[in-house]
Amino acid sequence: MKLLPVKRAAKTRAVLFVIFAVFLAAACAKPPTEEMDAAASAVTRAENDAGAVTYAAGTLARARDALNRMRTEAEAKRYDAAKTFAAEAVSAAEKALADGKTGAERTREDAANLVAGLKGSVSETENSIRQAKRAGNLQVDFNTVDQDFQTARRTVDQAEVSLAGDDYADALEKGRTARGMLGDIDARLSSAATAASRKK
Repeated sequence: MKLLPVKRAAKTRAVLFVIFAVFLAAACAKPPTEEMDAAASAVTRAENDAGAVTYAAGTLARARDALNRMRTEAEAKRYDAAKTFAAEAVSAAEKALADGKTGAERTREDAANLVAGLKGSVSETENSIRQAKRAGNLQVDFNTVDQDFQTARRTVDQAEVSLAGDDYADALEKGRTARGMLGDIDARLSSAATAASRKK
């Protein structure tokens, strides 16, 4: 019976030792500075990359979100969670860079093919206008057609300039606009020719 207080005291000392060790570990824990710096740097690189911003906006947003969560966890001294979010930020930022590069290459190829094809379309539409004028019996406002054709041709030229300047998205947009203009002119001439043939 006399040993009971001794056992109780030993148990108390053990509990106190564990509590002290936990607090000591928490006090000695340090923020994952290296990982956090790497995450901030990776996200900054992605934010400054035109391809990532243009073609991988969703992935870039996830990288930013992970970076913000990393900082929140670090401020709360939850360093393991901060380290995890730092890794997520780096991974998402690197994916944004890769996706941005892929997107830019795909858009460049699409724009180059479109612009190259438009050169032939301009010549074909110009010939169609010339033939329609020679027909002499088409109900077409050729002044408007000529104006629209010149606008389409200028737009093709602008698309070529954008392509040469590596602004692939703009080249693709202008190329599609020009293609639509030329298609509209061709449709008007075709419709007028059909109407004229029915009157014969």
